[in-house]
Amino acid sequence: MRDQLDDIQKNLDAGYGRAQHLNKVELPKRFYKDVGVAPVDGGFVVTLDGRQVRTPGHKIPVIVPAATIATAMAEEWAAQEEFINPATMPTVRLVNSAVESGEDMVPAFREEIIKFASGDLMLYRAETPQELVSEQELAWDKALVTLARHFGVSFQPTVGIIHQSQPKPTLDRLAEVLETEGLLTLTALVSITGLTGSGLLAIGLWHKLFSPDQVWHAAHVDEDYQIAQWGQDEEAADRRAMRRVEFDTAVAVLDALRS
Repeated sequence: MRDQLDDIQKNLDAGYGRAQHLNKVELPKRFYKDVGVAPVDGGFVVTLDGRQVRTPGHKIPVIVPAATIATAMAEEWAAQEEFINPATMPTVRLVNSAVESGEDMVPAFREEIIKFASGDLMLYRAETPQELVSEQELAWDKALVTLARHFGVSFQPTVGIIHQSQPKPTLDRLAEVLETEGLLTLTALVSITGLTGSGLLAIGLWHKLFSPDQVWHAAHVDEDYQIAQWGQDEEAADRRAMRRVEFDTAVAVLDALRS
């Protein structure tokens, strides 16, 4: 199961290194002229010259439950020029990852999000410097209070990096919150969890407790502090910008599923 989770996270990861790799490999030429969206039993599909799109690995038909998701995928297919570059198709890659993972991975995805939540980014605080401590408190304390009140749970933040177990009722409640979520929802949440380092922020975002910008800011408190102190190099800025594209893609999928 761990290997499968690693595989899905690699598929979801569109960081700078992955994009550079995709740009270096020999990309397939565009083989289609027309791109469309069509309704089918169970949802919507993207068509290339009238043929339904399948996943690149196992050639599984790709059916999504919302027309807006299919439209976003179609726009990515249509935007390809002479060559097809997966690095420029975040919605297609996210959906393909879900389809190829299959329903058998749903329990593992739930467990992965709860695993992150149990050792969440927001639960481990810096001892010094005071400026960073204050920034963490400002961004994270309110978020934890919001989550605690909404779900009727409690958290035990700690200072430093020594492991601090969270109350079992809290983790059980959070697991219960995810119990009814489907494959595509959980795939998007796993992506957000990996990009932010926080299962709690992902869950809060799905339940509309936080806006996407609030989540992104909370996930980068430490990084933003370092940037303020030392500046940011171009490569790091590129990696962050590409992670934001992946984040926004997952958020858009969740919004489509929610509506």
